Amino acid sequence: MASLRRLARMCRDLAKQHVDDPDVPAAPDGADGYAKWTQIALILFRVELEKSLRETEDYLNEMPGVLAVFDLDEAPHYSSFCRWEDEYRMRELRRLLRASAEQAGWSGEAAIDASGFQRDQTSYHYRDRANYSFQSMKTTILIDVNSLAIKDVHFTTQKAWDGHIGMQVFRRNAEDLRVLSADANYSWSDLREECRSESTRPLIKHREQTPLQKAHNARMNDDYNQRWMSETGFSQLKQDDGEKLRSRSWHGQFRELTRKCIVHNLTQAAS
Repeated sequence: MASLRRLARMCRDLAKQHVDDPDVPAAPDGADGYAKWTQIALILFRVELEKSLRETEDYLNEMPGVLAVFDLDEAPHYSSFCRWEDEYRMRELRRLLRASAEQAGWSGEAAIDASGFQRDQTSYHYRDRANYSFQSMKTTILIDVNSLAIKDVHFTTQKAWDGHIGMQVFRRNAEDLRVLSADANYSWSDLREECRSESTRPLIKHREQTPLQKAHNARMNDDYNQRWMSETGFSQLKQDDGEKLRSRSWHGQFRELTRKCIVHNLTQAAS
């Protein structure tokens, strides 16, 4: 695992690569305003701390070495973190996720898999108002089987078939994939044909209903074995009680998990 100061530098560098004006001072308007790269770097670094908003402000003020990485003398007010996390939309976070995956090392040999993250933080009143009842957020990741870099994520609070989710994720990343591994939950002839049309090798297990399908699965076993690395990726995302989500709204939970994936990639790049 990377040290906090080293991870802070990686968050800062990624944020500066993302913005159009990386040379702007960290707090050009004093305590009342912060540069865009500073905001991005701090909300990413907060993922590693795994603290509440108020605790994040206190912890940062006790870490002058980390604040120095961000060119700050003191931590922003805790309310600033809340506002920034709401401001940065999924489109921008996806761009950061792809950039962090390239830093961690993207080989093009990827696996797709899904798992659930607990939504216990969400109030029952909000669940009734938002009209959903699922206790977990179904999260699908596209992960490199060699570097464990996560290139893309998909979230849903509804019942959705893995094959359709797999098609959506594949189409967003087709040009960067040489091999796509998946278990039998993603077994869909349309997905396999889509992979072949984009020169991607589909290592997608068949549902063993006929002898021919069993033979297909037996032929791909040696190359398919690395698919289990996706489970390792989920295990790392959920370590240290990371399975529970702090955000109350579904869109906040989407962004929270995406930020977790970005920091996961930075940690992999540093290891």
